[in-house]
Amino acid sequence: MNMIRIGAVLALAGAATLGLAQTGPSTSSASKKELVAKALQLQQSGVEGIGNQLAVQASQQLLGSAGQAMGRVPADKRESIGGEIQAEVRKFYEDIGPTLRGAAVKLAPAIVGTALDERMSEDELKTLLAWLESPVSKKYQQIAAESSQILTQKLIAETSPSIEPKLKAIEASISRKLGLTPAPAGSAPAAAAAPAAKPAASGAKK
Repeated sequence: MNMIRIGAVLALAGAATLGLAQTGPSTSSASKKELVAKALQLQQSGVEGIGNQLAVQASQQLLGSAGQAMGRVPADKRESIGGEIQAEVRKFYEDIGPTLRGAAVKLAPAIVGTALDERMSEDELKTLLAWLESPVSKKYQQIAAESSQILTQKLIAETSPSIEPKLKAIEASISRKLGLTPAPAGSAPAAAAAPAAKPAASGAKK
C-alpha cells in the first residue's frame, strides 16, 4: 500500500493549502486516534518515500550540474573524475536520506494524521484500513494528496538547516574537481522542484 504517490506530490503546496495544518486541537476519541495511528503505521513506507525522493532529487541535481560541466574536463581525466563525483554524490545521498526519511515520519502524524482524524469518521477509517472498494477510497486519496504537499513543504523547512551545509560542501568539492569557481549552492526547495529521477549513484532505500 502506498498512501503518498511520490511522483505526483513533490511540488510545494501553495499558501492556501496551509489551512489543513492550522486547525485547532483534536477532540476525537481514543479509539479513533488508534485507527489513525494504525493507518499511519501501515503507510509509513509512503511517508518515508517523500523524504527519500527529496534525497534522490538533490543527488540528481548534483549529478546533472556535474555532467554539464564535464565537457570542460580534459578527456583523459573525465573517467576518473566522473567516478570520484559519483562516489561523492552516492555518499551524500546515503547521508541525507535517513535524515529526510526520519523527518518525514516525524512530521506525518501532525499533518497527515491530523487531516485523517478531522476529516474521516471512525467507520471510514475502519473501511480504509481494510482497503475495501468504496467511495471512502477516493476521499482518502484526496486527503493524502493535499496533506503530502504540506508535509513536503514542512519537511523542507525543517531539514534545510542540516541539509544546506552538506549540499554547499559537496557542490564546492565538485567544482574544485572540475576546476571551476564554486557556483552558489542549490537549496533543498530547489532540489524538490527538479524532475523526479533516480540518480545513477543512488543507494538502496533503507
